Amino acid sequence: MAETVSNPTVHITLCQEALKPAVPPFPEDGATGAIVEFYGIVRGQEQGREIDALHYEAYEEMARRQFEKIIAELSVSYSIQSVAIMHRIGSVPVGQPSLHIRVRSAHRAEAFAFASQLIDRMKQDVPIWKSSAR
Repeated sequence: MAETVSNPTVHITLCQEALKPAVPPFPEDGATGAIVEFYGIVRGQEQGREIDALHYEAYEEMARRQFEKIIAELSVSYSIQSVAIMHRIGSVPVGQPSLHIRVRSAHRAEAFAFASQLIDRMKQDVPIWKSSAR
């Protein structure tokens, strides 16, 4: 059974620079059993059309609040130790990441499930919009 972490450590970054997450050393606390990372990469097609980039806009203050709300809600069902979210704003060329999520947990199943649910909820509830550029 996973140990309960009611208040995971949360880091949310919205930035215009290329995402270059610094990977911290693996925790040596004896409690972490899994670290799951996800990168959302801009593909060369959007809705069947060739593109050169995606442009992201955000209502940043609300986006941060929504991320925090989603994380709090998901933390009731999934015991995670920490989550870090980096989302790029502005123009993101094909082949570069627009999103990076890193979830740390005692168990892999919870880390994967949390990350998957977070992405689904983000697409639905977080005020970040994209448009394609050619």
